[in-house]
Amino acid sequence: MPATAILLAAGLGTRMKSRLPKALHPIAGRPMLNHLIAACEQVFDRVVVVTGPDMPALERAAAPHATVVQRERLGTGHAALQAAPLLEGFDGDVAVLYADNPLIAPDTLTRLRAARSEAGLALLAMRPADPAKYGRVLQDAKGDVIRIVEFADADAAERAIGLCNAGVLCAPAGELFGWLRQVRNNNRAGEYYLPDVVPLAVAAGRRVIAVEAPEAELRGINSRIELAEAEAEVQGRLRQTAMAGGATLIRPDSVTFSHDTRLGKDVVVGPDVVFGPGVTVEDEVEIRAFSHLEGCVVRRGAVIGPFARLRPGAEVGPRAHVGNFVELKNAVLGEGAKANHLAYLGDASIGAGSNIGAGTITCNYDGFNKHRTEIGAGVFVGSNSTLVAPLRLGDGSFTAAGSTITRDVAPDALAFGRTRTTEKPGLAAAFRDARSKETK
Repeated sequence: MPATAILLAAGLGTRMKSRLPKALHPIAGRPMLNHLIAACEQVFDRVVVVTGPDMPALERAAAPHATVVQRERLGTGHAALQAAPLLEGFDGDVAVLYADNPLIAPDTLTRLRAARSEAGLALLAMRPADPAKYGRVLQDAKGDVIRIVEFADADAAERAIGLCNAGVLCAPAGELFGWLRQVRNNNRAGEYYLPDVVPLAVAAGRRVIAVEAPEAELRGINSRIELAEAEAEVQGRLRQTAMAGGATLIRPDSVTFSHDTRLGKDVVVGPDVVFGPGVTVEDEVEIRAFSHLEGCVVRRGAVIGPFARLRPGAEVGPRAHVGNFVELKNAVLGEGAKANHLAYLGDASIGAGSNIGAGTITCNYDGFNKHRTEIGAGVFVGSNSTLVAPLRLGDGSFTAAGSTITRDVAPDALAFGRTRTTEKPGLAAAFRDARSKETK
């Protein structure tokens, strides 16, 4: 049977104290909404995202999936109902999920769908270490759900129940939207709540099943503190995955991954390394402490760091070296090439076996446009060289230390771009004498 996931993402996230919609706050370099979308894409045939008014960034994040706007924030039941016109005539299951529950695993969603095939409605539930103010799931002797009682309305016996509602549910589209239209807002907030469909399903004679999943998957994120807790949970998973895949993390809890970081086998990652989005590291690479990588590729056997920065568009070739305080941006470092310390290489290509001396910079920006520097194979760039792009250094060429190079250099040529040293005998001593008289 086909199935659609409706993701509720209209919340402002008041407790986040942020202008950014709550669903766009990132975990491991990816917005919460996109974590949930990625899981749903593996289980559901279609995804519909419910946003709030004036949330264009949220609509962009949801693309290419359909979005619908909840013009008035009248509760979760009302929000889910906004998707009904997009599913007119749909004869399948509909699951309703929350964008601030971004860590639900595809396997859990698969179990939810399977449970729905055995009942009229299935919901996700958890047993948190601290039930706090979660709604409690009440079951009969057979284990079927009778109703959900909110914490504020529960008596002492009901509050003692450990099974708590996670808010996610799945039911046939026609029945679900019918129940949603029956939900009333006779509560203190005057809102239409999604869990109120449960007693309506029971009253209609439909069986309701609770599918249990870990709290780590089902926790809601409503504050910066809870966001940090979720980040820690995801980072723990990513570190375990990296090590299980054959990477060595010298101090695992100090390494920060992005959701899409890819590490090969026999990679060694030193302490306090940060991986931003879009990083691929091939086998046998060493990444030393305090390096930061984002949007880059590191080929087999390369050495990065310590204190190196690889920005988007950087590609480090096989067995190349990027040393301490070296920054690459939109630059390709060829096989076996070295930039071992104190260099900026932006909008550049460096050929195989070339050596970039300490203090070298490519001057790629003229205040209006970016220009490219092309350094051939086997080139030696002397320390403190300033390479003013656009520029080409031919294969095998040398630049003298301290040079400013503004014109192309032919292959195998030696280029000087500095003034000749001039010596004035005795002038230093005379200068010191003059200064000492002035200070008396």
